[in-house]
Amino acid sequence: MGSYIINGGHPACGEVAISGNKNAALPCIVATLLTDDAVRLSNVPEIEDVKVMLKLLASLGSSVIREGVGVYVIQSGNRHGKLDADLVGKVRGSILFAGALLAMNGSAEIPPPGGDVIGLRRLDTHFLGFSELGAKCEFTMDGNIQFTSKKGHLVGNDIFLDEASVTGTENIIMAASLAEGTTVIRNAASEPHVEDLCNMLCSMGCKISGIGSNVLQVEGQKRLHGTDFRLGFDYMEAGSFIGLAGASGGEILLKQVDVSKLRMIRLGFQRIGIDFVQDGPSSILVPRAQSRILQKEVGGHTAKIDDAPWPGFPADLLSVLTVCATQMQGVILVHEKMFESRMYFIDWLIRMGADIILCDPHRAVVSGPSQLVGAHVSSPDVRAGMALVIAGVCAQGTTVIDNIYQIERGYERFQQKLFALGLDIIVQL
Repeated sequence: MGSYIINGGHPACGEVAISGNKNAALPCIVATLLTDDAVRLSNVPEIEDVKVMLKLLASLGSSVIREGVGVYVIQSGNRHGKLDADLVGKVRGSILFAGALLAMNGSAEIPPPGGDVIGLRRLDTHFLGFSELGAKCEFTMDGNIQFTSKKGHLVGNDIFLDEASVTGTENIIMAASLAEGTTVIRNAASEPHVEDLCNMLCSMGCKISGIGSNVLQVEGQKRLHGTDFRLGFDYMEAGSFIGLAGASGGEILLKQVDVSKLRMIRLGFQRIGIDFVQDGPSSILVPRAQSRILQKEVGGHTAKIDDAPWPGFPADLLSVLTVCATQMQGVILVHEKMFESRMYFIDWLIRMGADIILCDPHRAVVSGPSQLVGAHVSSPDVRAGMALVIAGVCAQGTTVIDNIYQIERGYERFQQKLFALGLDIIVQL
């Protein structure tokens, strides 16, 4: 799987162009199945998860042509191919094929999806939404998930989701886009990547109102047409590099960002003593000078930072924020509410010298600053892997990070970006 060998103590300094949103790329790639026309997607990140999704698309008969870096022209075929179980098992987003195939074919069979090992990730919301649209959901004898529309087509409905699941919302939006009548999705996820999917479908002829809110209204169409759509920036990647600059005491200019999507991320980093300034219409600068103090509550109590569905602080950045807090002055409680196993990477930080008490699978008390020291660690998932990279950059001595596949499946041209920031890193394959 490969390793990074990082010699720490070198602040990250330079410029980074932020890539397209990984979490928008996956549903938008699948949404090309909803039309017989060609769809052109640009600003698609060239990462492993995207490559897997494109292979799955090709296995269903779609033509996939790469026009250039991050630009793909996709045209659907008969959509009756079989999804490869090994490929589906590599990417959690593969569950998104269910909504599009159900809408087009009236049925879909999906092997169990894979992805990061960060705890229980329910599929109940997908089942609930599809059932409300008139589909039967069941498991086959070989463990696949079978979705079948009872009337041969889906019918719009007023749906209240049991949780604001991102992939659940995206699947239901795609299914509803070709359903008969109007679908209202309440308690919908509203993340920027959900907005991207909605905007893409609108450009294909679907009518969706309430985009960016937790109540979406989707007017089903008889057919959708092709489009030329550009994905938004990856705010998770932007947050990761904000953390890298702040924790290492460096200075990074981030380009190709939408500052309006960074407001909660900014509040979260401000709470641990890291801030940035806008530097033009689509750039931000994380300066070297930072307060580096963990804020207290107004009454003087230890502060807490936790994750929440959008527009709350993103769960995917809590790992990054945790390692950054180890380099700041003070104490803070980090509360990961959404996944049972995501905080276990903290054991690696403790091995590196971090002063952290892991209270339970969801909460940790971080005291700083701690002088981290190099160690041999392994990346359990994309964001924890990024957190370990930051720890290695801040550490004294050499850090070896194994299983870097888990990092690079979520960050485009990651090695090149680290080299450009002046970091002492060797990649060992």
